[in-house]
Order: sequence, then C-alpha cells, then structure tokens
Amino acid sequence: MTAEYHRLGDYIREVNVRNRELNVTNLLGLSMTKQFRPSTSNIVGVDLSNYKIVDHNTFAFDPMSVIRVHKVPIAINETANSIIVSPAYYTFEISDTSKLLPQYLMMWIMRPEFDRYADFKSDSAVRGGYDWTKLCDTPIYVPSIERQREIVSEYETLTRRIRLNNQMIEKLEATAQALYRKTFVAGIDKQNLPDGWHLATLGEVGEIVSGATPKTEIPDYWSDNNNEGIAWISPADLSKQGTLYIARGNKSITNVGYNSCSTKMLPAGSILFSSRAPIGLMAIAANELCTNQGFKSIVLEEDYMLEYLYMTLQNEKDIIAGEGSGSTFDEISAQTFKKYTITLPSNKVMLVFHKQVEPIFHAIYLKQQENIKLTELQSLFLAKMGK
Repeated sequence: MTAEYHRLGDYIREVNVRNRELNVTNLLGLSMTKQFRPSTSNIVGVDLSNYKIVDHNTFAFDPMSVIRVHKVPIAINETANSIIVSPAYYTFEISDTSKLLPQYLMMWIMRPEFDRYADFKSDSAVRGGYDWTKLCDTPIYVPSIERQREIVSEYETLTRRIRLNNQMIEKLEATAQALYRKTFVAGIDKQNLPDGWHLATLGEVGEIVSGATPKTEIPDYWSDNNNEGIAWISPADLSKQGTLYIARGNKSITNVGYNSCSTKMLPAGSILFSSRAPIGLMAIAANELCTNQGFKSIVLEEDYMLEYLYMTLQNEKDIIAGEGSGSTFDEISAQTFKKYTITLPSNKVMLVFHKQVEPIFHAIYLKQQENIKLTELQSLFLAKMGK
C-alpha cells in the first residue's frame, strides 16, 4: 500500500451509548444500500433502553449480513435528530474530523470495492465473519483534509442534483394526478356515466401479452443484426434506475438486460404490469423490449389512451392485486387481467387528457434519464477515489 493508505481503525472509535432514559424512540434498521430504513422489528413490549443511540455524524454497522448478502450494511446519521438501532449493531464515529471527514468515509464505504474486500475477509462465523476488528483493519485511502473536502463537495453536487430531480418528478406526478382526478374522478357517477363513456375490459382496449423466460441462446434471425440480442426486463428491474420510464409510485427502472426473446416484442408505449408478487409494479416501455413471465403487458390500440389507462391501473392496482391467486405465490392470470373492467371515457375526453399530460410524462422521463447519467457519474467518482 502507498503512504496514503492507512488502517481504518486509526481513524475511528466505537461508540456505545445506550437509550437508558428512553429519550429516543425513532428505531431504524440498515438497508443493503447503506442507508437507514424503518425497522421491520416488532417492538411491542420490547425494552428499548438497551438499544444504541446514533447521533449526528455517527455510523451504525451490521456485521451479521455480510456473509449472506455480500454487502456491508453501514450508514451515517447526517440528520440533526438522534435515532436508535439494534444493540447487535456496532456504532462508531470519527476520532478526529480534522484528519478524516465523516462524509468522505461514507463515500469510501459506498464503493463496491469496499464490499468486495469485506466479502473476501469474511468467514462463516455466526455474526457474519466481518466484525469490528476486521472493519478496523480495513485499508482506506486518506488524502489531505483539503482534498477530502473537494471530493465530498464534488460528489454532493451530483447528489443534490439527483435530489432536486426527484423532487421535480414528485411535483410532476402530483400535477398529473390532480389532472386525472379532476377529469375522471370528481363529479363522475359510475352508475350514470357521461355520454360516450362506458365500461370495458382491458382485453378490449389493447392486446394482453404474457411475458416468458428469455432463451439462453440468441436466434439466428436476430444475431445477424444485433449480436447482443434484444432488450428485456423482469419485475426486479422496476426497483432500479434505467432506460424505461414513468414507474409511478415505484422507483425508476434499471438498464434493460440483453438476451434473446421468447415472447412477443413489445413496442415503445406498452404498459408493463407485474402480475406476480409483488403485483402492481408498473412502467411504460421507452423502447422495444420483451419481458419475463412476471409481467402482463398491454399493447394499446390507440396511443391517446396511454396516459389515462396507465394512471387508472396505478390507482386500481391494489384492487387488481386482490384478484391474484396461487399455491406458491399470488399471481394474476392472463384471463383475469384481460377481463378486468375499467371505466373507459369517450375518445374525445381521453385525447384532451393525453395532450395535457403527455408533456408531463415526457418531462418525468427526461429527469429520470438525467438521474441515470448522474448516478453513473457518482459510480465513476467513487471508483476513482483510491487512485
């Protein structure tokens, strides 16, 4: 190691402050994305006095997940409010912030190389194999404090931009939802629909396409034109960022994988609906693609129906999910999905709504695409920290 690599334990110290006075009630857990999340533990009747307090710029570390998920769940509390975490977690802080910035350390911990190192050093111990001692023995690249400030500032500039984009996406979604409710919910009596409105099944407004597991080999007719195969996604992709868009109520979508397609190619503008648990994850295809068997998709007869139908399904997805069945896991069959009945407004009303909302959907898409690029820049930034 060069002179600028040091033992992490030379810069951190364990903190063991218990919630003896029960002054802190906000119990949080740790996610695999290295963030605090709402705890899933049942704390009814649990004595919280033994739980550990995590103050501002204090870290929490779960050693028991490393061997199972190959990641190190560590997060920093950057808020002004104290939280409590499981007594099984380690909590620690920077010994001297004039030598190592907490935000710089968190950036180092977020690097994939950090997780790979921890995974390599782990063993099969009950507590995960990567304990406090091994954390302290982890090497860290420590430039000057001035350079650390520059690195943190540059990274946080990207983070702020992503945050602002997400806030804008939320506002755009709220605007689209308000227009939807004003046009299709307020003052509408489903027992006495306006002229030109009627009930219709999903199978009547478009073609219902069931996904299938992609083939492992690229067919000859396709490989001549594209050696990588064709784009496809699974429901797991709906929890990440990527090249599809308008996952209202869910996170953005990841870059589609490339493989050969064993089901119908869906055109851009198709509505994707996850039909297996969790039922109701949705997106609109931004490009041609195929899906695996976890989706039922709708290829619409008319483009102007897109925004109305998408938002209707978003608002009714819990009802649709209630019709799922299965011995192993709940699933919506193609027939059930095809026969699901919705209120279909007149073509004129849907066309007006399309003209109002289509620019909003497109603006959301552009913000999501920008966030993809910013996230890629963040990854590159983290990768270069040790060079």
